[in-house]
Amino acid sequence: MSDWTKRISIDPRVCHGKPCIKGTRIMVWIIVDCLANGDTEGEILGAYPSLKRADIQAALSYAAEMTRERILPVPIKNVA
Repeated sequence: MSDWTKRISIDPRVCHGKPCIKGTRIMVWIIVDCLANGDTEGEILGAYPSLKRADIQAALSYAAEMTRERILPVPIKNVA
């Protein structure tokens, strides 16, 4: 999804300003966490009936964008 901004909102009055699917209180991290745990799109849509497939794609696009903005330290193992 090229424009996740159409489906994701950040409002300090909703879920303490955490990124959510517009018009819901479903936070992006919940969707990404479900996918990371192996849940299928169908299972997520069943658990959150107000979601659309495009919302799941927007959550992934948002997460991908956030990884581009941050440098994460990765420990390197010494091989000797």
